[in-house]
Amino acid sequence: MNDIILHHYEFSTFSEKVRTALGLKRLAWRSVDIPGLPPRPLLSPELTGGYRRAPVMQIGADIYCDTNIILPTLERLHPVPSFYPNSSEGLARALAFAWERQMWIPSISVLTHYIGEHIPPEFLKDRKESYLGIDISKEAMAPRFDQDVQAVRAQVAWLRQALSGRRFLFGDAPGAADLACWQTIYLLRKNCPAEVDALLGLAPLTGWYDRIVALGHGSPTPMTPEEAFAVAREARPAPVTHLEADGDPGGLRAGCPVRVTPDDNARVPVTGTLVAAGDQEIIIHRRESEASDLHLHFPRIGFTVEAV
Repeated sequence: MNDIILHHYEFSTFSEKVRTALGLKRLAWRSVDIPGLPPRPLLSPELTGGYRRAPVMQIGADIYCDTNIILPTLERLHPVPSFYPNSSEGLARALAFAWERQMWIPSISVLTHYIGEHIPPEFLKDRKESYLGIDISKEAMAPRFDQDVQAVRAQVAWLRQALSGRRFLFGDAPGAADLACWQTIYLLRKNCPAEVDALLGLAPLTGWYDRIVALGHGSPTPMTPEEAFAVAREARPAPVTHLEADGDPGGLRAGCPVRVTPDDNARVPVTGTLVAAGDQEIIIHRRESEASDLHLHFPRIGFTVEAV
């Protein structure tokens, strides 16, 4: 029941971020391959209450939504080797969040410039209507391409400077900040022709990039969605010992109904009963008809929390 279960799909770069994080930690984990597009009936709504982004991490009846709670949880449960070398946790978490927010749409723009004609229409429709809220087809993104190249190059420039003379952002050991910056560049280098390196000024980063690739993915073994669902149905949520029941900075009390919603994209609210909260995490309880009692964990950064 304590196995790390990752619900993910192959071409999701945020999934790749977590897969590589599991490699950095040298962990064994169960791999549940999910489709890149809904429906995913055993994951959402049954396990996540409607949250639809990937990846999702599951440990028994505890469900972790968003990489900004998945990585801190892995750090809490498996602290060595650390995601935050040289006491870098605060800086690493802030940098990762800022990089991913700033880089996501400009990186998609560059990607579609090169391979947009190969993106299936149903994927474009889903991302426009139910996920990003914008049209990411090659034709729609073309007018902004030059500006988005400038935006990506500006971010890459400070990354090059930060990595000058060092192996990783915070010294000789890789960490969460490296993984966040790397996963965006991975998206482009994996899918675009080699000329993207020159376009974006990526060539000086190849040594750092390859060192992160070498971390691998740990030790995954396949698991079906049905098997993962059975684990959740038969387990009970772990006791919450790292957060206070009434520690919510906004004054919400344990037992009150709340709604948790991503504040950027795929803004599907998840409702439940508050279990515990702090400045960086909120845990809600849900009881689904099939899955029994679940604790859903969300980061505070990037999500709104409201009393229902």
